[in-house]
Amino acid sequence: MQTEDDRQLIQREFDELLEVCRRRSPNEDELRVICEAFELANEAHRGVRRKSGEPYITHPIAVAKIVVNDIGLGYKSVSAALLHDVVEDTPYTISDVRRLFGDKIAELVDGLTKIDNVAMSGSDQAANFKHILLTLNNDIRVVLIKLADRLHNMRTLASMPEHKRSKITGETMYIYVPLALRLGLYSIKTELENIWLQFTLPDEYQRIKAKLDETEHSRSNYIEVFTQPISERLHRRGVHFEMISRTKSVYSIWRKMRAKGVPFEEVYDLFAVRIIFDPWPDLSEVSQCYEIHSLISQIYKAIPGRTRNWATNPKANSYEALHETFMGQQGIAVEVQIRSRRMDDIAKRGVAAHWRYKTNDSQESEIDKWLEQIRSVLENPDIDAAEFLDRMHAGLTTSDIYIFTPKGDAKLMPKGATVLDFAYCVHSGIGNKAIAGKINHQLGSLNQTLRNGDQVEIITAESQIPLREWLDIVITPRAKSLINEALKLDAKNRNQNGRELIEQHLHRLGIQPQMRVFRKLAQNYGVNNKEELFSKAAAGLLDLSVIEKKLKDNKESRSVTYWGITLKLPRIIAGSNEPKTPDDDDKNNDAPAKLLPAPIDKKKPYILGENVVDKTLSFNIAECCKPIPGDDVIGFIDEDKVHVTVHNKNCDEAIRLAAQHGDRIIKASWSKQIQKSFLSRIEMRGIDRIGILRDLTDIITGRLSVNIRKLFIQSHDSIFEGYIDVYVHDRKDLEKLLAEVKATKGIEYAKRAEKITD
Repeated sequence: MQTEDDRQLIQREFDELLEVCRRRSPNEDELRVICEAFELANEAHRGVRRKSGEPYITHPIAVAKIVVNDIGLGYKSVSAALLHDVVEDTPYTISDVRRLFGDKIAELVDGLTKIDNVAMSGSDQAANFKHILLTLNNDIRVVLIKLADRLHNMRTLASMPEHKRSKITGETMYIYVPLALRLGLYSIKTELENIWLQFTLPDEYQRIKAKLDETEHSRSNYIEVFTQPISERLHRRGVHFEMISRTKSVYSIWRKMRAKGVPFEEVYDLFAVRIIFDPWPDLSEVSQCYEIHSLISQIYKAIPGRTRNWATNPKANSYEALHETFMGQQGIAVEVQIRSRRMDDIAKRGVAAHWRYKTNDSQESEIDKWLEQIRSVLENPDIDAAEFLDRMHAGLTTSDIYIFTPKGDAKLMPKGATVLDFAYCVHSGIGNKAIAGKINHQLGSLNQTLRNGDQVEIITAESQIPLREWLDIVITPRAKSLINEALKLDAKNRNQNGRELIEQHLHRLGIQPQMRVFRKLAQNYGVNNKEELFSKAAAGLLDLSVIEKKLKDNKESRSVTYWGITLKLPRIIAGSNEPKTPDDDDKNNDAPAKLLPAPIDKKKPYILGENVVDKTLSFNIAECCKPIPGDDVIGFIDEDKVHVTVHNKNCDEAIRLAAQHGDRIIKASWSKQIQKSFLSRIEMRGIDRIGILRDLTDIITGRLSVNIRKLFIQSHDSIFEGYIDVYVHDRKDLEKLLAEVKATKGIEYAKRAEKITD
């Protein structure tokens, strides 16, 4: 039942949405459709509340606001956003939506409903994401609305239980953030990252936010001093522009602190200046970017090697701008971003704005090519969902480089791509027949990694076929998919040829080809299954002249062991109609079965260290991040629900697991009674001097009584770098040790390593 306060809240929220829609498009017919969609959704969700306590209809309204405000989609998408949960949660059907709102809105709602249906069924989140991206085959607006839905769910994350928060934040960071970046939705990407940090590492988020608040006044003063001469110079030149400053996000600053091992005070590029200009009619936008760059260069010195020219060569998500870092007053470097109004609109609203500015239907951009690659990968129905998700994540997060064909055509490739990746980028037929490549007119192998600006010619041979080891060479989803497809087709052809060869021999012997005959042959030829039997027969690896002898050879039954109990498999006799029964010896085998521990209840918090016996942990420490007591951690239960593996919350592998196996997450916290030492690594770099190694060991073992497991240092040109592996009790011990190491004379840089590898 809606109260009067509810009705006022709902009407106020919808009025705000309608006002934004009216400013973007005052078309009354379109606004009427939006109002009708709201009326239906409001009636359908009447009386239902979210976990936050608000009327449920406020969620679809909020999603619709994001769709129009942050993404810039039109009235059909706004209407679909308002209706996106109606079919899923209420008696209304897609047929009702189609009858009332037409085919396109019904198609969008249907796509969103199918995504939610899959997401609610089972625990295979990798399959869910594959299904989400399958909607790219129909209408990318479905994915854009789903991103808006995810953003609002993240904004209201506080009302969710903690184990669900971890699942949602993990999958958001692993797939939705890279997806938003690839689609050019920078503001959505940034907000999702900030919310992830706020709920994953709340203390670190609040510390950085507090520091930003403290330094806001001094930053504002500096920006004013830096931009004033630029503004005067641009006005004199007759440039119509808007200049705004942008402080780096909390997440971005945290990432830089983490990567460089420095405190907040040593992150110097905290802000950037953006110049958005109205283009002159007689000069191209790119030329005007250069013109403005030249004017600024007359005031400040550009820092060599820091130019990012995406005005001439747009990013894969269609982002266009000219970035340059200038040295300002007081030795502070400032990044200046130069872009036109059109470029700015694309930067804010990504793919939706990109398509709005396309001059004709035949124009193709890098984002169109990327979408086509996604579609080509998704066309393979046999691709494993988890493998697909990992490929997709890698493809979304890799930075891009330009590779040129012999004719000078530019191809956008992910950084780290190989010659073979490029071959498949050009054409599947070229990739399947590739044997080598000429990189800048020099012969190179298929596994050679390409660099930005390389010109590549692929050398092919008709006799070449795709090899399984090629899967270890390529990194692009398209190449992996095409290689897998070719391998499966080749295996299918080999199996068919091998089967026909064996059947010919059986017919000559008067034996009917049957499954039990193939199993008998597989056993006596020493292969694992009939597929391997057929494949080896086709390759000429089996002597088929002795096939009659193999059929008469009755080998002893094979034995296998499960849970400590040995079972003898029944013999298969060619032509026998006797029922296959277990050997009588099995009845006399009374070996005890191995008992598993009691299942863990994931609804209850798991206290790490409560069940320590003889200093043996009852849980596993993840090798990838080596968490220690005091770290913010998350637990993952294994498939049998009896063992817990503990990761740091910000561990990349933990984010991947949360995205793929959110149902295995368990809330974990450290016991105060745990009395065990944990391995950690400190990475360091500094000025080499006599005695620095002695000083470090004196501090670690002498002053702090910490055990060293391993110490590695190498020196070159008076600079040394290395690491120390130590055993500590908790994070406080490690931070104290780290502070002492940093204070040692000659140490310029020291931080805790995120991974420990031998």
